[in-house]
Amino acid sequence: MTRPTGPWLLSGRNGPTGVRQPPHEPGGPLPAAVLFDRDGTLVADVPYNGDPARVALMPGAREAVDALRAAGIPVGVVTNQSGVARGLLTPGQVEDVRLRVEELLGPFAVWAVCPHGPSEGCGCRKPAPGLILAACRRLGAPPGRTVVIGDIGADMEAARAAGARGVLVPTELTRPDEIPEADATAADLLAAVRLVLDPARATASAGRPRRDPGAREGEPRHGAARADDATGPTGPAHRRAPMTPLRPGSRRPRTLVVRLDSAGDVLLAGPAVRAVAAGSSYTALLCGPQGAAAGRMLPGADDVLTYDAPWVGLEPPPVTRTATRRLMETLTAGRFDRALVLVSYHQSPLPIALLLRLAGIGWTAADSEDYPGALLDLRHRRPPHRHEALAALDLARAAGYALPPGDDGGLRVTPPPRTTHLIGPGPYVVVHPGAAVPARTWTPGRAARAVAALSAEGYRVVVTGSRAERGLTARVAGRHALDLGGATDLPHLAGVLAGARAVVAGNTGPAHLAAAVGTPVVSLFAPVVPAERWAPYGVPHVLLGDRHAACADTRARHCPVPGHPCLDGIGDAEVLAAVAALTDDPARQGEQTERGAAV
Repeated sequence: MTRPTGPWLLSGRNGPTGVRQPPHEPGGPLPAAVLFDRDGTLVADVPYNGDPARVALMPGAREAVDALRAAGIPVGVVTNQSGVARGLLTPGQVEDVRLRVEELLGPFAVWAVCPHGPSEGCGCRKPAPGLILAACRRLGAPPGRTVVIGDIGADMEAARAAGARGVLVPTELTRPDEIPEADATAADLLAAVRLVLDPARATASAGRPRRDPGAREGEPRHGAARADDATGPTGPAHRRAPMTPLRPGSRRPRTLVVRLDSAGDVLLAGPAVRAVAAGSSYTALLCGPQGAAAGRMLPGADDVLTYDAPWVGLEPPPVTRTATRRLMETLTAGRFDRALVLVSYHQSPLPIALLLRLAGIGWTAADSEDYPGALLDLRHRRPPHRHEALAALDLARAAGYALPPGDDGGLRVTPPPRTTHLIGPGPYVVVHPGAAVPARTWTPGRAARAVAALSAEGYRVVVTGSRAERGLTARVAGRHALDLGGATDLPHLAGVLAGARAVVAGNTGPAHLAAAVGTPVVSLFAPVVPAERWAPYGVPHVLLGDRHAACADTRARHCPVPGHPCLDGIGDAEVLAAVAALTDDPARQGEQTERGAAV
C-alpha cells in the first residue's frame, strides 16, 4: 500500500526565487510570498486535465502574476491533483501541464503538488495545510506573512490551517456559503492582487465560523454537498439561526457537548470541546461509559456526565424508564442553555436530541442526514469525506464557537502522569495489540511476530493493554518485550505513549491517545471504515493495510475474509520501515517497504 510521503515540490524553470521585500509599502507590510491555487484560479478548471492543449488562463491571470513579480514578491502554486492516485493522470502529464502554465504565465518560484487521493490520509491535500507549509519552507517565507489566492473553500481552509491569509476569487463553481466565510474576497485576480499590494483595502471576515466544503481541485466540483444545507422535506430550512459569536460582556452560555461513543471518539471531539469551552461559562461532556475516562482527560471540560445509551455501543443496555428518568434529572439539574450533539457520519443524533429537548435544553445543534423536525435548532451537514475531528469542530464553529487564539486545533489531553517507574530508562516503541473491534487490529499471532521482528531489529518494545487484555499482551510480548497489560489506567497509558518514539496500533482508542500526546503512529488500518475519517489526526503517521480488501466500508466487527489478509498480510519489513521512518532512523528505513510502498 502506498504511503503518502508529502507533496511534490518543484521549482519553476528559472529555479526558486528568494524572498525579497519591496521598498514601497502603500498600505502596510507586504507579504513574503503569494501562493495561487491552479485550477479555477490561474487556469480554467478542466477535471483531471493532463493535456497541455486544454490549458486556458483565467481572466487577468498574467497581469496579476506579473504585478506581484514586479513588486518583488515570490509567487508559487499549490494544487491538489488526485487524478494521479486515481490512475487518471501520470506524473508526466502533471508535469506537461505545469510547463504549459509556465509558458503562459512565466516561471513560479515553487510548485507544491499533492498527488494523493482523499482516502490516503495525507497531510498535504487541501484543506489540510501541508501544501502551503511545504511551499513556505521552500521559499523561506513565514506562513503568517503568506497569502493564498484560490476559488473554493478548501483553499481558504488550508490557508487558515497554515496560519496564512486567504483571498477568495469566486467563480461559478464557488459555493455561495463559502464567500462570506473567507478572510477576504475579490471580484477577480487583479482585484485580489490589489488587496495583496495594498492591504489597507482588504476587508476581513474575522470572527465568522468557517466550514470546508470538501471540494477537490483538479477534479469535478459540481454537485458538492452543502455543509449547512438544512432544507427539510417541506422546502424551507428546518433550523433556527445559529448562535452568533459572543460579544465582550455578554453572558456566556452553559453548554453541554454530547459524544456517546468510545474513548477514541471522545478524544477526537477534543478540539470541538475546547472551542465550546472558550465560548461558554461552563462546559459539561455527556459520554457513554466507554468514553468517560477519555472525557475526563480533555482540556476545557468542567464536568463529565455518563449515560449508557441503548442505541450506542457494541452491547447496548435495554431501554428502561429508570435510566431515562435519571438522565432527565441530571440534565435538568445542569441548567444547560445549549447542547452540541457529536455523532459519526453514519449515526443519528435524533434519539438524544429528543431527550435533550424533554430535559428543557432550549437550543441544540447536530450533524443530521435525517429530517429532525423540531428536535434541532441547527441542522448541520458535514462535508463529504471529512475527518471526525474536523467534522466536530465544523459543527462547533457553525454554532458560533471558535478555538481560542493560539490553539492549533490538534488533539490534546491534560498532562499525563510520569511512568518511568513502569517502563524504566531508555527509548522504546509501543505495540498495542488490542481493539474493541477485532477486525481493526492484528490477530495475536501476527502481533507477536511483529514484536519479535522489532526486537530483533534492536528496538526496545513495550506492549500495552487493558486488564481484560492481559492474556493477549502476555502472548504478544513473549520474551521479546515488556508486558504492561493491565498495568495502566487511561492517564498512565497516555504517559507511556507520550514517552514512546512511535506507537504501533490498530484503528482504536490508543492510536488517537498517542496522537493526543504527540507521538507518531504506525496505524494498522483495516478498511472496514474509511481512513480519511479516522486516521491518526495531527501527528506523523503511516497507514499500513490493504485499503482495497473485500471488507472495505463494511463496518464489520469481525473480519469476513479468512486469514484477515488486510492486516495480517502486512510484512515485517513494512512494519520495520514504517517505524524507522517515524523515528528518523535512516539506517533502518531502506528505500521501500515489503509491498513497495515508499516511506
